[in-house]
Amino acid sequence: MTNIAHLRKSYERAELNEDASHADPLKQFEQWLKEAVSAEVPEPNAMTVATVGSNLRPSTRVVLIKGYDERGIVWYTNYESRKGQELAGNPYAALQFHWVELERVVRIEGVVEKVSNEESDDYFHSRPLDSRIGAWASPQSQVISGRGVLVANAARYGAQFLLNPPRPPYWGGYRLQPDTWQFWQGRKSRLHDRLRYRLSSTPGADEAIWIRERLAP
Repeated sequence: MTNIAHLRKSYERAELNEDASHADPLKQFEQWLKEAVSAEVPEPNAMTVATVGSNLRPSTRVVLIKGYDERGIVWYTNYESRKGQELAGNPYAALQFHWVELERVVRIEGVVEKVSNEESDDYFHSRPLDSRIGAWASPQSQVISGRGVLVANAARYGAQFLLNPPRPPYWGGYRLQPDTWQFWQGRKSRLHDRLRYRLSSTPGADEAIWIRERLAP
């Protein structure tokens, strides 16, 4: 067995404190995402999505964020996939961004809903043609006999739809509406910075009220 217990790293790139962080977690996320893009880290838009099925077993997979605003975090996928089926039964999910080169992690929790058909249509038609055909060709999460099934499906739907494939009825976007954010910045001696923002349930509030607090690492 390969010995990996000795693998470790000293985190010394940056710090995260209450005075320098944004009071609004969305603004803090936007700042860090922009810095990840500027730093040219590999796939800064990649995030892990965690869901829980009816059997209470958690499941994770990596997807790409396609939008964010005060309503939440958006990604697109096959609604009939495993994550789609799990979200249909339990709409609560968690997201995680890990920007290794910047020694940063963002964790987001909340409830998930489908985006509007108009939003899904707009994004679908902005995708490259081969990606649009691929949405038809792949019965995501289902068992298939081999890669030839995908190739044959792509050829069939390509011939059927030519340059204008419509959005499949089972394909579209999800939006996670956050109620908890966590921002983690690696620090020396494992004394990492960890700030949590949790949504206050203040009755009658017109705007979201976020409580920011430091967690022990």
